[in-house]
Amino acid sequence: MQDDLLVVGFDLETRREVHIAEGPLERWKRLGYGGTGQLVCFYCFHGFEAPVGTRVPLVTRGRLGGKVRRHFAHPPGQAPAGGHGPETVWHITTKHVLAAWAWSRPGVDRVRLEQWTEDHDRRADVEVLLQDGTKVALEAQRKLMTDDGWRARHRDYARQGVVDVWFWRPRVHFPHVVLDEGLPVWFYSVSKREAATSLGRPHAQVHQWWQAPDLSMFGLHHPPCALDELERVAMPLGTLGLGPGGAVLPEDLQNRLLDSQLAMREEAERRKESEVRYARALQAARARAARAPAPESLPPLPPVPAGGLRCEVCRRPLDPLLERNRRHILC
Repeated sequence: MQDDLLVVGFDLETRREVHIAEGPLERWKRLGYGGTGQLVCFYCFHGFEAPVGTRVPLVTRGRLGGKVRRHFAHPPGQAPAGGHGPETVWHITTKHVLAAWAWSRPGVDRVRLEQWTEDHDRRADVEVLLQDGTKVALEAQRKLMTDDGWRARHRDYARQGVVDVWFWRPRVHFPHVVLDEGLPVWFYSVSKREAATSLGRPHAQVHQWWQAPDLSMFGLHHPPCALDELERVAMPLGTLGLGPGGAVLPEDLQNRLLDSQLAMREEAERRKESEVRYARALQAARARAARAPAPESLPPLPPVPAGGLRCEVCRRPLDPLLERNRRHILC
């Protein structure tokens, strides 16, 4: 199913956006096309590819556990030509999916859509309040932002003690300043109902890498560093956790990272132990050399008559018969 074929509903009675996951199918069928008609297409009603106020009651399709995932759709022949803009569909749908996901996580006390921060400086797509008091802003970002634009929003959140978690539309380039700030990068596919992120591949083991203060960088790590080679991994959104630090990787991925990093820490320990053994052996050798007796001095060479010859090797007197060789036979 393509993202631009998906539809978010709007309840004319409650005046709020609704996502199909927020209620049972029977309810939506009763409120939509063939029922009361109060469940209409959010995009058409708000003027996306249609005049503002256009009321198109929605059809509910699919069934729980069926081959076709449950979704809202326009009645036959009532969708705008070419469908709705995929960026619009992705953004509105993703907000509701993220809100439903946040509500399903343990430790969550409140979830609200389109909420301003306390100083009215930023408005989060989804505001989450955890039971420990942490505020989390879930942002569904459908298009590229500049480094400065993203950094300004991130630092405004940080200044107010809000943890910001960014989900980007697939195939949208994200500003790499996100990695400079030490945040992970998340993607969300509406059609696959799947989240994705990037892991940092192990750093090159150069110089005395085992002496580095943070050895986790020499295994797979998350979030990645700004200049890392990246490995993309995908997972069902429902497998992600949510905590004071933001979105949390599934347990199997966490274990994979830990195993990779543990192998590097063990290798670093072996290198450090080898360095210690070498230093101890060198110190012992120097100590033995210091304790060794000085070599006995050689006896003085016998005198040589004036004009006499000496062996060029041992410097002892040389018989005139050996003058041509300039050394003793055994030297």
